[in-house]
Amino acid sequence: MSDIVREKATQSVALVEEVNALVLADPSPADAIVSLEKADGPMSNEIKSRMAEIDMNETQSIISFGSAAQAELQEISQAMLQDVRNKDVGPAGDSLRNIVTTIRGFSVSELDVRRERSWWERLLGRAAPFAKFTAKFEKVQGQIDRVTDELLTHEHTLLKDIKSLDMLYEKTLQFYDELALYIAAGEAKLAELDGTDIPAKEAAVKAAPEDDQVIMAQELRDMRAARDDLERRVHDLKLTRQVTMQSLPSIRLVQENDKSLVTKINSTLVNTVPLWETQLAQAVTIQRSREAAVAVREANDLTNELLTSNAKNLRESNKIIRTEMERGVFDIEAVKQANADLIGTIQESLQIADEGKAKRAAAEKELEEMEANLRDTLASASAAKPAA
Repeated sequence: MSDIVREKATQSVALVEEVNALVLADPSPADAIVSLEKADGPMSNEIKSRMAEIDMNETQSIISFGSAAQAELQEISQAMLQDVRNKDVGPAGDSLRNIVTTIRGFSVSELDVRRERSWWERLLGRAAPFAKFTAKFEKVQGQIDRVTDELLTHEHTLLKDIKSLDMLYEKTLQFYDELALYIAAGEAKLAELDGTDIPAKEAAVKAAPEDDQVIMAQELRDMRAARDDLERRVHDLKLTRQVTMQSLPSIRLVQENDKSLVTKINSTLVNTVPLWETQLAQAVTIQRSREAAVAVREANDLTNELLTSNAKNLRESNKIIRTEMERGVFDIEAVKQANADLIGTIQESLQIADEGKAKRAAAEKELEEMEANLRDTLASASAAKPAA
């Protein structure tokens, strides 16, 4: 790790400790909705002010009832989404995988020149393990510096996200409480309509002159329809409040995950990466102190390996070929299964035909009964007309 990257990683330790010291609030709000009758003075006024937003003669006021409560929460959510809209999914996770892949590209077994190379490597004249290792090591330092710098960027982004999620949680909690007020206001308005307004309108319709009853009856019908619209809107607000309550622990869970990831990234930068670099440097030093020259034995091992492999392959191939030669054209199990399926098909066809015949007979009987009933009804109607 370069000095610049190491200095940045050290500076971020204080920010990580500050985030870890933050105690997250309880994500389980009270879910009871206080009605207008049970509300205290200030809350009663809040509920009444939201009831005043409802105009039963204006459909739009019912449709938009409670939507203003979400405006501030929506602004924060959109601001957060604006920051992450063009990002790749999981950048910090990708960087962690990149650095692990970079380090794991050096197999420990490759550091041992005394290991036996496979016959395929010997046949193609592959480079010795140490030569292959040193070729990789010429590039790995720059890769580690680049990825660690990316990890630092992701760490700062996650720290910013944690603070933004705190704001989102606070606004979501306010929205949750605001929904309770709107729900209480809606229920109070429904009770007022059911107990006062609609019965009064019904009495007015009955007492109105005959010429005005049609118009007033339509007004009553419109009031009942608006009341049903308000009831559906209140139900939607209750569903929204339930979903909002579920989102509160979700936000806290995301924060906890971000905190854990920040801690892991910082630990990787401050502790793990230098340890990897130290171990790699030791491996290079140890590897350069060893020598090996076993060309003849490798050639003999290659010959023996080829002979053994060919004999094994011949035995397996011969077994497969002979087994297939001794099989019949058809397996008796397949013939038996096909015969059983054919018998079952015939039996099912006969059963379906019998059922269809019985249903047609029943249908004909019902048709005759319906025709008789229709004929009797027509005859009764004809007889009644002259009498009238």
